[in-house]
Amino acid sequence: MKRLDLAFDTHKDRAAPAAAEARVALAQTGPVNLTGLTQDELAAFLVESGIAEPRQARMRADQIWGWMHKRGVTDFAAMSNIAKETRAALAERFVLNRPSILERRQSTDGVVKWLLGLSPGAEAETVFIPDVGRSGALCVSSQVGCTLTCRFCHTGTQPLVRNLTAGEIVAQCLIARDDLDEWTAEPDARRLSNIVFMGMGEPLYNLDAVARAIDILSHHEGLGISRRRITVSTSGVAPKIPELGARTGAMLAISLHAVEDGLRDELVPINRAYPIKDLMAAIRAYPGLSNARRVTFEYVMLKGVNDSPAEARALVRLLAGVPAKINLIPFNPWPGSPYECASPATIRTFADIVNRAGYASPIRTPRGRDILAACGQLRSESTKERASDRRRRERETAEG
Repeated sequence: MKRLDLAFDTHKDRAAPAAAEARVALAQTGPVNLTGLTQDELAAFLVESGIAEPRQARMRADQIWGWMHKRGVTDFAAMSNIAKETRAALAERFVLNRPSILERRQSTDGVVKWLLGLSPGAEAETVFIPDVGRSGALCVSSQVGCTLTCRFCHTGTQPLVRNLTAGEIVAQCLIARDDLDEWTAEPDARRLSNIVFMGMGEPLYNLDAVARAIDILSHHEGLGISRRRITVSTSGVAPKIPELGARTGAMLAISLHAVEDGLRDELVPINRAYPIKDLMAAIRAYPGLSNARRVTFEYVMLKGVNDSPAEARALVRLLAGVPAKINLIPFNPWPGSPYECASPATIRTFADIVNRAGYASPIRTPRGRDILAACGQLRSESTKERASDRRRRERETAEG
């Protein structure tokens, strides 16, 4: 099934190229999946497919988009405020497909993890964590695999397969709403209240799709999740950090884990390209940074590696002048991991030093460890497929 990620808005200079792309997509064989399109993009598709006149397209797109993102509908026949003939025409040309759920696992502490089949050879995991934020947080993936090879992270042992599209990112939230049965619940009663880009992949290496997904997820006529309740975590792609803030208005989290370049080079290899000095400069340039919009620094506690009182004091010095909180994360082991978790007493001592300096420093309670759904444990079994192998597989499938 084709997946479309077009750039389109109502400005006439941009409408024409998007319409041209829509024409190309619609000329291909098979229906087009509308999941992940904005209202303006959807309007372009309706015009190019002949389903709506230009003067009616935006109204019709608003109707369809609301059914998709406010009610979770996956069948055009259920869209009762649209004429039957129009619904039939939509069903001929388009689909509202979700990724397939290959596996669903639930932890003893209520955490739910889904393994999603996105396309042949591409799988990603997403995790719902209850009792986080106002109600619960969905940890979404932005890539299949990862290029960063952080040594404490299980995802980093899986080679990058590909970026996710905006539609595939949005679909993770739709699937969670399906599973949690929240489409008819009042907003204040919904369990999914926060979204964190802390799943598989480095979001800033897929910023276009992440930004577009956030636009869709936060839209008041859709899922309506406030940008203040959407957090994007990066391992330190410094040049992209101010751009993330300018384009999304999302909350920022930094996967820090060390306070000096030598150790961070080892734990988070991207530090060799963007050392701590550059990273901190980019953080200070994040738009809207204030006590009301603090940066979250994530710091995984590794026994005998980064957990000393001296490192806690160095962390305080490093963050001087930055509105911040520090999440201390007990290391979550995974098969073959080279580290152990710091002891509870060591973590408490570290937290006390940071707290006394005036920074909130909660110790994150490990969640979902029994199903490998905790921080740093996500990993699908996807492998990167060579282009020649993919072409051969597709040819064999077409030939039956």
